[in-house]
Amino acid sequence: MNENEYNKSVECYSDHLYRFILKNSRERDHASDIVQSAFEVLWERKDDVEFDKAKSFLFAVGYKKMIDDFRKSSKMKYTEQLPESHGGTTETKQVDLKRLLHDALGKLPDLQKQLVLLKDYEGYSYEEMAGITGLNEGQVKITLYRARTSLKNALISIENTI
Repeated sequence: MNENEYNKSVECYSDHLYRFILKNSRERDHASDIVQSAFEVLWERKDDVEFDKAKSFLFAVGYKKMIDDFRKSSKMKYTEQLPESHGGTTETKQVDLKRLLHDALGKLPDLQKQLVLLKDYEGYSYEEMAGITGLNEGQVKITLYRARTSLKNALISIENTI
């Protein structure tokens, strides 16, 4: 990869990588730091990485740095949020579907959440996701299926309480 290709990869992939990291970490500064670190690694290994593989390489590096940071800081917290009780009122409340989906996504284990984001938000193939996460394709498919099933069940249970 030459300097022009590196600059083009910064232009094309930095926003995608930032959004992916931000969805997982929910901290803007932390996401920016990881993106910058991923591009530093790409620059250091620019002679070894082909331009066609730059996006997958960046996501793999960013994913691994994010996981390392989670492990180091032990910030992984699991909280259960119960849906608000309507108290038997006839008042109709408009449900913010985006918020409900975000809440349901937040309750998933980290690996499942990250696979859903990679596949459904970023559009990666199973093969690319396997390369990014270090899993094999079968594990990616199974974990993604379980994540989607959990999301479906969570949204159905919320719908039934509303």
